[in-house]
Amino acid sequence: MESKLETKSRWNEQNLLGASIAVTLVVAGVGVLFGLISGSLAIAFDAVYSLIDASMSVLALFVSRLIVASVQEGKLSRRLRNRFTMGFWHLEPIVLGLNGTILLAIAVYALINAITSLLDGGNALVFDEAILYALFATLVCMAMAVVEHLLNRQIRSDFVALDVRSWFMAGCISAALLLAFCIGYAVQGTSYAWTASYVDPFTLVIVSLFIIPMPIGTIRQAFAEILLVTPQALKNQVDEVAADVMERHGFLDYRAYVAKVGRVRQVELWFVAPAHLPARTLEEWDAIRAEIGSALGPCEEGQDSWLTISFTADPDWAQ
Repeated sequence: MESKLETKSRWNEQNLLGASIAVTLVVAGVGVLFGLISGSLAIAFDAVYSLIDASMSVLALFVSRLIVASVQEGKLSRRLRNRFTMGFWHLEPIVLGLNGTILLAIAVYALINAITSLLDGGNALVFDEAILYALFATLVCMAMAVVEHLLNRQIRSDFVALDVRSWFMAGCISAALLLAFCIGYAVQGTSYAWTASYVDPFTLVIVSLFIIPMPIGTIRQAFAEILLVTPQALKNQVDEVAADVMERHGFLDYRAYVAKVGRVRQVELWFVAPAHLPARTLEEWDAIRAEIGSALGPCEEGQDSWLTISFTADPDWAQ
C-alpha cells in the first residue's frame, strides 16, 4: 500500500469542521428563539436544518479523525486497528450519503408542511423579529461559505466542500426569508394586507423547491463510491499504464480492478505471465511495481492511494 496522506491537511479539515459546528449551533439556537417569538414555520425549518447540519458535521469530524489516526502509528487502539485492518476510508461516502439523504428528507418534509399551511389559510407572523433573524442568518451563513470555500482550495476536502454547500444553501434560505419578510412587512396596512399570512408558508415552499435538488449530486456520488462503481477516467488511466507494462515486460494479459472510496483510490492489478517466464528476483518484481506506481502518478492533494500489484502464470488467479 502506498500512503500519501497529508496529516497537516486533515487537521486543518478538522479545525474547519469544528469551527463550523460551533457557528452552526449558535445560528440554530438563535433560530429556535426567533422562530418561537415570530411564529414563523420557515424560521423553525431553518433552525432544524442548522441543527441537522451540525450533527452531520460532528459525524464528519469524527470520521475525519479516525481516518487520520488510522495512518499514524500509535494513534489507534490495538483493538480498533485489528478490527479495521483496511482502515476507515469507506466511512466517508457513507457519511456524505447519509448527510445528503437527511437534508433531502428535511426539505421534502418542509415542502409538505408549507403546502398544508397554505391550504389552511397561512399563519400570522411578527415581521420585525423575523426580519432581524433573517438578516443575521444570511450574513453569518454567507460569510462561513466564503471563508470555508477559500480555505478549502488548499485542503480539498469532500467534507469541507459539502459543508460549504450546506452553508451556501442555508444562506440562500435565509436570504429568501429576508426578502419575503420584507415584502410581508411592506404590505401591512395596505389593500394587500390579506397576503401577509401567506408570506411565511409560500416562502417555505419556494425555499424547499430550491434546495431539494441540491443534495442529489452528493447522494449520487456517495452511493457510487459505496457500491464501488468504477470511475471511468481512473480506469482508462490504469488500463493505459497496464497495457504498456504488459507489452514491455512480455506478459500475456492483465486484469484491472479500480474504485474510488472517499479520499482513497483503490487499484488492484493482476498480470498474467507466460508459464515458462525466466525467474526474477523479488527486487526485480518490486522494480516493476515501482514503475507502475510512478506511471500512475501521485494522488490529488489530500487523497491517498491503495495500490496492489500481483503476478501469476495461472489466469484463474487474476479473475
